[in-house]
Amino acid sequence: MLDIAAALHRWSGQGRQYAVATVVSVSGSVPRQPGAALAVDSEGTAVGSVSGGCVEGAVYELCVQALHDGRAVRQRFGYSDDDAFATGLSCGGELEVLVTPVAPGGPETEAVARAARGEATALVRIADGPAGLLGRALLVTPDGGYRGTLGGGTELDRTAAAEAGALLAAGRTGTVAVGRDGSRCGSPLTLFVETSTPPPRMIVFGAIDFAAALVRLGKFLGHHVTVCDARPVFATAERFPEADEIVVDWPHRYLRSTTTDARTVLCVLTHDAKFDIPLLVHALRLPLAYIGAMGSRRTHLDRERRLRAAGVTERQLAALHSPIGLDLGARTPEETALSIAAEIVARRRGGSGLPLTGAESPIHHDGPPLGRIGSVA
Repeated sequence: MLDIAAALHRWSGQGRQYAVATVVSVSGSVPRQPGAALAVDSEGTAVGSVSGGCVEGAVYELCVQALHDGRAVRQRFGYSDDDAFATGLSCGGELEVLVTPVAPGGPETEAVARAARGEATALVRIADGPAGLLGRALLVTPDGGYRGTLGGGTELDRTAAAEAGALLAAGRTGTVAVGRDGSRCGSPLTLFVETSTPPPRMIVFGAIDFAAALVRLGKFLGHHVTVCDARPVFATAERFPEADEIVVDWPHRYLRSTTTDARTVLCVLTHDAKFDIPLLVHALRLPLAYIGAMGSRRTHLDRERRLRAAGVTERQLAALHSPIGLDLGARTPEETALSIAAEIVARRRGGSGLPLTGAESPIHHDGPPLGRIGSVA
C-alpha cells in the first residue's frame, strides 16, 4: 500500500475510510510485484492496481466487503483453463492479495503519512496465520522503533521489527516466516514487510541537450535527479526545469561532497577528459548501482587508458558502462536518453537487453534488483 501512499494520505486528511488490497505473493508471469496495491474508499472510489486489469473487479469487491464487515482476508488469483470468463490472470501467473480495512490513526495510517513525506518506513502485516491476527500491522522506522502490535506478544513485535529493519536497510519488500511467539519455531506466521524509501538518486554530469532528455526520463522512472556541470552558463534552471537539483561545481569535487548509496545512478555525459577522468577515478571506487559514460568507441579506449594510468584496476573498470546505453540505433537526444534509461532498468532488474520476441527467457525476472555491493579495491 505504500506505493500509493500519496493518494491514501490525502484520503486520510479528508477523513475518508478505506480498505486496501496488497499483493503479498506472486509466481510465474504477473504484471505487478509484491507491494502493488488497490484501495477503495467508503464512497466506492478506487486508486491503484494489483494486476494491470486482469482481476481488478474481483479485488475491488473484496475491498468493499472488507469495509463493510471490518475483516481482513487473503485471496489467491490464478489462470483458469476451464472458464474463459472466470476471474483470473490471463498471463498464466498467480498472485495472492491481502485485503485489510484501515483504521484511522493506526500504524498503517502513520506509515502512509511517512511514505508520502518521503521518509524511510517499513510496514509489517500478518499475511498468513490465525484468522484473528490476519492483517494486524506494525510500523517500523529506520532507528528500530515501532508502533502498533501484531497481537502475538512483545517478542513477536520485536522480532518483526528486527526483520523489517533489515529489509528496510536493503530497500526491499518481501515475506518473512517466524513463529507465533517470535521465535524461529512453533506455530508459524507469515509476515509481509513492505518498505518505502526515498527515491534513488540519478546524478547527470554534463549540462548538454542529451542531459535534458535524460532528466525527463529519470524523473519518469522515479529518480531524484541532479544535474552537475562546472560551467554556470549551461547549468541553469531554465535549461533543466524538471531537475530536482542543479549544481555548479567540478564533477569530481561534487561527487566527493554529496551522499550516494547502492541505488545511486551516475550518468557521465561530458565526454571531456578533464572532467571525466577525475570523476570516474572516484566513482568507480564507490558502491553504486550504475555508472555510465558517453563517448565514441575511440573516446572509450582513450578513457580506459587514462583511467588505468590513474590507478583504476581492471575489476573497477569492469563496472563502467561505456559507451553508455543499449544499442537502439539512437540518434536524437530523446532516443539516446531512452537507450541509457533502458540499460539502467536492465541492470537494476537483471534483464538481458535482448528482444523478447523469440526468446525463451522469463519476461519478469525474480529476485532482488541487481547492483554493486561494497567498494572495490
